[in-house]
This record gives sequence, structure tokens and C-alpha cells, in this order.
Amino acid sequence: MKRRTVTFGATNVLGLFVAILGCTAIASAADTGRRPNIVLIVADDMGYSDMGAWGGEIRTPNLDSLSLRGIRFTDFHTGPSCSPTRSMLFSGTDNHIAGVGNMNEFTAPNQRDVEGYEGELNHKVVSFVELLRDAGYHTYMAGKWHLGKNPDLIPRARGFERDFTLLDGAGSYFDMIGISARSHTSVFTEDGEYITKLPKGYYATKTYTDKIISYIASNHADGKPFFAYLSHQAPHDPYGLPDNWLRKYSGRYDMGWDNVRKMRLAKMQQLGIMPAGITPADRLWFVPIAADLAPVARVIVGRKMEIYAALVENMDYHIGRLIDYLKEVGEYDNTLFVVFSDNGAEGNDVGAFIAGTPGTVDYLFYATHYSQTHINDLGRSGSHTAYGPAWAQVSMTPFRDFKSFTAEGGIRLPLIIAGAGVQQKAGTINRSLLHVMDLAPTILEIAGVTHPSTYEGHPVAPIQGRSLIQILQATADSVRGENDWLGWEVFGNRAIRQGDWKIVWGWKPFGSSDWELFNVAQDPGERQDLSQKYPDRKQQLLALWDEYVRTNNVILPSRQPFEGMEEKLPPRVPVDESWPPLKFKKQFVPPDDAAAAKQEEKTEENEKEKE
Repeated sequence: MKRRTVTFGATNVLGLFVAILGCTAIASAADTGRRPNIVLIVADDMGYSDMGAWGGEIRTPNLDSLSLRGIRFTDFHTGPSCSPTRSMLFSGTDNHIAGVGNMNEFTAPNQRDVEGYEGELNHKVVSFVELLRDAGYHTYMAGKWHLGKNPDLIPRARGFERDFTLLDGAGSYFDMIGISARSHTSVFTEDGEYITKLPKGYYATKTYTDKIISYIASNHADGKPFFAYLSHQAPHDPYGLPDNWLRKYSGRYDMGWDNVRKMRLAKMQQLGIMPAGITPADRLWFVPIAADLAPVARVIVGRKMEIYAALVENMDYHIGRLIDYLKEVGEYDNTLFVVFSDNGAEGNDVGAFIAGTPGTVDYLFYATHYSQTHINDLGRSGSHTAYGPAWAQVSMTPFRDFKSFTAEGGIRLPLIIAGAGVQQKAGTINRSLLHVMDLAPTILEIAGVTHPSTYEGHPVAPIQGRSLIQILQATADSVRGENDWLGWEVFGNRAIRQGDWKIVWGWKPFGSSDWELFNVAQDPGERQDLSQKYPDRKQQLLALWDEYVRTNNVILPSRQPFEGMEEKLPPRVPVDESWPPLKFKKQFVPPDDAAAAKQEEKTEENEKEKE
């Protein structure tokens, strides 16, 4: 394969000098004189409040240790779904420029064959991994890619020296079974070659971790720094776990989603993740009060959350294996860890959406491969287990909505940065506005590498993100001022954020199919539309939306995946835990001294006294 070269910002000589010595990184890598290793860990669909150090009850000791060692960024944003996020991660620029203006699974008719809507990481951008490789880093990947399957788009072609990769967006944790009749087999590559057989004893989370460790070990002796991208499939559905993990949380969620969400918010406020006094988003109007469920139903829906929690803990366990290995070989202290989740928790019923109606090929595919629905089969091979919108809203406490939407529940996720180069006090909580596009320039600056204007002889799009190096080095609290702004659009759902102010447009019934205005600092649950109160502020943000459309060639889709949803769900009504009173009226029990039996006893006593 052709070896790529990089053109550095000033002269080639100066660029090579910076790349070799890593001037910025030398001062920030524990004074080792070496450029730091970089480990980038991405969870798939993990929620904002799931980890212990972020307010959750799920046991995540290894992620918690990284959180408390480094910085927790509480106002970090991704795209509303996975491949748009990943395109921005690797390019440092907007998804509409990087080739994933829409997911390739949902490209609308009017977006087909339009530049920026290829549904894959296009060649208008350069992956920062290519630049790290050209600057002397070993580059490794294991896990999910979802940015292209053709030979010029797979990880090997975009900068990874070694890889073990699921090219699809989802699949079984145990084998190569895909998710639809026409994509019936998951596609994998290893070291740039398409493979037809998985390793013996394959289990996605374990195997991905094994591969990353083996890649690091294979070149450890040469002393070169490495970049390792561990892109977990977990906890994306269909959930899958080894048998000995299936009962880790038995009975833990029988209390129901309402109580768990209240407990999480209280813990988040105690930890300082969320400010005191805020009110979470309304429970989704079509989700019942958990206490209304019959005992058997409560156990069944709780079981799905048990599986999800165990899946997150299992991922944390294997992340711990990687951390332990780096400590064992003496690389832990010279490694920068970057950890985040790629979008909001998944509350959509993807299995039902793909399977469709009886009589279709997809329905037959699901009946053949994912038909096991007994409560004891959840989380096992043959089951398409997912926990649904009620638990997704718990994972996204205290926000509105979940994956696919541009409300905070779709795009606001936890970010942890810890280790070499972080000079902030351990356990720092940073509340500045950040975006996934910021990670590419941060990683490049840590490595001492300049982003070029051309690559392989053709122009590449400039980075839109901001390097976080000043925050990491404790010389600034934010990289954005009050006039800076960010924009989003996927599936026609859209948003603009400037400072504490945000406008959101979401398809009905989850949104209003109109622009709404929120102050997300005071109202992170996006409960109170302030459009009427602050019309001038709304107009200012709408002007920024127009600029976002022009800058990034945004083409709103002519079709969207939520068509018909409004008719399928019950009418949207306000949610009030005390309404209607009829539902909450308890059985009336007469006072003891007024009960009929008591009256009879008194009558008998009176008769005896007369006798």
C-alpha cells in the first residue's frame, strides 16, 4: 500500500523537527523526554449518568479511577448518532464536510450523490491518525469503525498500522451475524485484510481488548509512542454477555425507572456533575409511571436494565485489563487517556424498526436469528435485547430525549481526559462548552503534529474544533468565549448553541417541528421554551443556523426515520406525577372506632350491661 507523507505547517524541516521532538508534548508528558502514548476509548451508546463517578449505580471502578485522576468535562457534545460523531472525531471538522451529513443507513433521496453525504469518512478530510502515523507513532485500532467498507476507506487506509475492526455499525457480540436480511453478515478486517472467520472464543468486548494489548506488546521494545483506539461495541444493542455476567444486577432495578432517575440526579448534584436546584426533563409522556406496572412487568423491564448495567460493567472490567497491562510494562504514566461515549443512550427500538412487518425478509431474518425473547434468554446469543426509552432516559439523566435527537439527551455525553499532559488538579470538573471536533486538534498538539492544508497532493478541509491543551495545562478554563457557537444537524433534527443559550428543532412527536429556545445552564432538561420571552435572542441564534447551513452545505433530508411516529404514539400530553388524582387515591379504610365490627361489639357490650 502506498505510504503517505504529511506536509507540515511551516517548512518540512521544521515540521519534522516538531514531529520528532514533540515540543508541546515534552513539557506536558511527565518530563520523560518522550512524546506521550495516547489511548482513545469510545463507548457506543453509553449514557451521561451511567458511570459511578458521574452519578450512576453501575460499578465502573476503572473508568471512575480515570475520572478522579484527570478531568471530567460535563458540557461535552457529540453528534446525535454514531457515524456522524466518528467522522467529526477523526477529521476535527463538521460531519457534513467529513462525508457523514447523514448516516448511510438513512441517506435521504435528496442527499444521494451529494458531496458531504457519502455516508463514510471522505477524502476531503485527513484523519488525524494518518498524521500521527506519518509523524512516527504506532497506530492501533480494535472495535467498531462505521466509516466505510471499501478498501480505500477501512482503518488501514485511514492511518492505522494494525487493526481488528467491525466495519458495520452494530452486530452480535458472539459471532458474525448482522442486523438485517440484506446485511446478514458483519464485515471485519484485520491488519487491512477482510476476514471470514473470527478468533476462537470470540466475545466482542474481550477480543477487542486482547487485540489492542497484543498490538501494543508487539512493538513495545522499539520505544516509539503509540496511539491506540479502543472502539467498544458495548453497550450498543443487541446486548450480549457471557453467562457468568448475566446475573450481576439481579433485582437491582425492580424499583423502577422513576426512582433510579431520582437517585442518579441526587448523586450527580452531590458529586458536582449537575448544579443543585435543577429540574430534570419530564418523563416521556408515553412511558408509564414505574409504580403502575404489575409485578411481573416490573421484573421483565428491570431485567433489561440489569443486562445493560452488566454490559457497561463488563466493558469497564476489560478497560481495567488494558490499564493493568500499561502499568505492568511501565507505560501507564506516559499515556494520555481520552474516554467518551459517541452519542446519547439508545431509546429507539432498532430491532423492531429493522424487522418491520410479518412476511418481509427482515422479519424472517429476525425470527431466525434473534427470536429468543424469554426473560432467561435476555443478553444471550439469539436475543435482540435492548432496554427501551424509559431506561434510556435514566441513562441520560437529567436531559430530554436520547440518541438520534439534538436535545441534550442526544448529544451531551461524559468526557474524561487523564494522564500524561494533564496538569489540572486530579478530579477537576470542567464545565466549559466542548465538542467532539475538539479532540483531533488536542491529540495532534499533544503529539507535536501540525494539521496540514494539503495531504497527498490535494487540499483537505481545515479543522473546526479547538485544541484543549490550555485547559489540560491549567492555563485556561475554556477554549470558547461567549460569542463562539456550535451547530448540529442529523436526520433533520438540528440545534445551535452559543454560551448558555440553545435553539432546538426536532421532529414531532419528540420535538415540536419548530424552533424552541432554552437556557441550558438553568434548564438542562429543556423544559421551558423561552421563545416568547426572548425573541431577539432566538433571532440571533437563527441567524447562526443560517450561517451553519451555508458553511457546511447542510441539506435537510426529504425523508426521515421518524415518519409515522406521531400517529403510532399516544397524543403528547403534559407529564405530572400527581395527575390524575384518581390513579393515586388509596383504598379508604374507616377509622377503627367507626368500623361496623366495632359498632357491633359496642352494642353487645351495652346489652350485657343492661342484663
